[in-house]
Amino acid sequence: MDDGREEDQFVVDDVKKIILEAIENTIANNVYQRDKVNSWSGSVVETCLNALTKLEKSYKYIVTCTIMQKNGAGLHSASSCFWNNDTDGSCTVRWECKTMHCIVTVFGLII
Repeated sequence: MDDGREEDQFVVDDVKKIILEAIENTIANNVYQRDKVNSWSGSVVETCLNALTKLEKSYKYIVTCTIMQKNGAGLHSASSCFWNNDTDGSCTVRWECKTMHCIVTVFGLII
């Protein structure tokens, strides 16, 4: 990556689009249902991973998805990574509707 080739870069805007599309296609028209959260979160994660691998970049990806009912409860989250700032990256998207919050994070680590 020293030559700065864009095709090998972790492009946050591209990853953000992938995450938003996965969320919109999975839960956008739904009302929070506790019994569907596992299925929805699994689908969001798998959809993201499938789209990320289609980018054909030399990265290992880690995807997390949190879905929480919107009921006034607080949620705090943090992450920390020891990596190469020149090559590796992350993208977090917070999405919400009237009944739920969804937070998806993708970490990309160059191989």
